[in-house]
Amino acid sequence: MALQRLDKIIASTGRWSRREVKNLIRQGRVLVDGVPARSAEDKADPETADIAVNGESITYRRYTWVMLNKPAGYLSATEDGRGPTVLDLLPPELQKQKLFPVGRLDKDTEGLLLLTNEGGLAHELLSPRHHVDKVYYTRTAGRLTEEDCRAFASGMTLDDGLVCLPAGLEILSAGEESEAYVTLREGKFHQVKRMLAQRGKPVVYLERIRMGNLPLDPALARGKYRFLTAAEVENLQKPQ
Repeated sequence: MALQRLDKIIASTGRWSRREVKNLIRQGRVLVDGVPARSAEDKADPETADIAVNGESITYRRYTWVMLNKPAGYLSATEDGRGPTVLDLLPPELQKQKLFPVGRLDKDTEGLLLLTNEGGLAHELLSPRHHVDKVYYTRTAGRLTEEDCRAFASGMTLDDGLVCLPAGLEILSAGEESEAYVTLREGKFHQVKRMLAQRGKPVVYLERIRMGNLPLDPALARGKYRFLTAAEVENLQKPQ
């Protein structure tokens, strides 16, 4: 990879500003391959150099990808005066990296939400022509039937005029409150809720459990996050 200024590399972690990096270097608290850095303008290969700040090696990411297990009550936005956003669930160093949600989950919808600062792949994941499935677990008020499944599969036109692409509805249990998986290839406003409401089975709980080739990590607690691995980011780019 091309050489980059040391202050740019370290500031890209979001933990320090460039001004703070300059002060750290003057204080001898930045090592490059075990040698104290001399200047913020020194250059290094961020992918091969061992850069340590205060004795801790930093991890360089050209782009940041985060998996968040979103809880209810948070808005899928970078800022919003109506309440807390999903960025409020991240530590300050990540909030500085200009991350944005890849798509939206309603305020009361939980589960898998990706955040990144890489616009290209994020756009591909959201574009209907790339056919990236989004899978949801839902509980509905009312008994789901095979007729509902056929309606989803044929593509629905809602009473408000919204035309929905064919979608999947897999019934897990049927009763006064039913459980099902819903698979969409698009993500229009409140789409799962609107489709099920049209069938007379309003949603009482909704959780996204998969996006493309990426499932929600079962070990990730609600409200917590982790970085995607390089393999997971690569898998997101593969056709389904």
